[in-house]
Amino acid sequence: MPTEIEVVSVVDAAATTVFDLELDVDVHAGSLPGSRETATTTSGRRRLALGDEVTFQARHLGRRWRMTSRITVYDRPRLFVDEQTRGPFRAMRHEHRFEPVGPTRTRMTDRMTIQAPLGPIGAVVTRLLLAPYLRRLLTERAAHIKHLAEGETRDP
Repeated sequence: MPTEIEVVSVVDAAATTVFDLELDVDVHAGSLPGSRETATTTSGRRRLALGDEVTFQARHLGRRWRMTSRITVYDRPRLFVDEQTRGPFRAMRHEHRFEPVGPTRTRMTDRMTIQAPLGPIGAVVTRLLLAPYLRRLLTERAAHIKHLAEGETRDP
């Protein structure tokens, strides 16, 4: 059974700024320094586009994880979606929405749908451990994006 996690943030920056920061793999990796995350793209570009794949390696929950995702939807600056092609989940879809709420404010919504392996046991582990953990990671990443985006808007 899939589990959905949603985190909504309001950023004092234009949607294009926030969108571009979210697609930058170096920004992504830098958002959780304690995980020692690295990112390798199939295109060699650091900012992802439609069809690009990225493989992240990071330490979470005391273990090293590896996951590859592909950008399957790309509608700049409103929406992009990445979906796991290889990794720890049975399925993972991460929708990133950017809605202007003024000329220089953006509502950023991260909606992640995951399905763990191992049937009923995986569902229980997801509900009790993975979903709260992933919600915290998404919240930290959103705060990092907010900090960078708002700093960029204030710089000359």
